Amino acid sequence: MPIIVNIDVMLARRKMAAGELAEAIGITPANLSILKNGKARAIRITTLEAVCRALDCQPGDILEYVPGSNDGDLPDNSAGHIPDDNG
Repeated sequence: MPIIVNIDVMLARRKMAAGELAEAIGITPANLSILKNGKARAIRITTLEAVCRALDCQPGDILEYVPGSNDGDLPDNSAGHIPDDNG
């Protein structure tokens, strides 16, 4: 997936444990783990806001777009591809 979740990086910078963050934002450690490992398909804006508040950071510190880092959901030039002027 081209969206990378950098919660672990921010946790390390803030010297905070994952369990502490989960408790602070009101989600289970299991759900935080799903989010941290990039397995979540979506994140609620309210959850993102709570993470940013707890870690004193911006959404861009947590989420990063990396073009070309496809996990295989859609093969290149598949239905998700938007052709340019050259096809």
